[in-house]
This record gives sequence, structure tokens and C-alpha cells, in this order.
Amino acid sequence: MAAEPPTLLRVEVAFALPHRQRIVELTVPEGTTARQAVVLARLEEHFPEVAPASFREADLGIFGKALRDPERQPLREGDRVEVYRPLKIDPKAARAARAARDAGKGR
Repeated sequence: MAAEPPTLLRVEVAFALPHRQRIVELTVPEGTTARQAVVLARLEEHFPEVAPASFREADLGIFGKALRDPERQPLREGDRVEVYRPLKIDPKAARAARAARDAGKGR
């Protein structure tokens, strides 16, 4: 008896820089993880200015919800995997710098 073909899912992988974004549509077998989908999307070809390791190590989310373990998170039909860029500055430090700058304007 022949094995049944795997169920295929339609998913998207999204990445953005400040000046452009790309959403790659994929058809993947059921059981594909979020991290595997990022590899299959070959984002390094669309963003050659970004180090390929950035995509392999980036934090990931699905529809704006960060994933704790993207290497084990199986995808579902219609999921959009988002690849997050690392923060350039800690948000708390940025708020403190803005507050200090704004306080200086009020004198």
C-alpha cells in the first residue's frame, strides 16, 4: 500500500528593512516549522545586504506574536512567519535618552 502524500500548507514569510519589505509565499509540507520556512524562503537572495546568519538566528513570530521556540513551532495553513530584526538600541535606553533630550528643550 502506497503512503499518502503529505498535506501541503500555504504560508508566508515576511521580512522588512526600513526602506523595503518582502513577503515570500511558500507551499510546505505539514509539520514544517517556522524556522524551516524561513530557510525555504531564501531571504538572503532578496536582501543581500543582510548577513545570512541574521535570518538563521533571528527572532520569529506569527502574525505579530513572538515565538518562544521557532525551531519546534509547526506551521498551520495561512500562517505568516515574521522575521524580526535585532534592536539597535534597548527600548528603555531610547526612552531615557528621549526624556533627557525633551527635558533639555523645556528650559
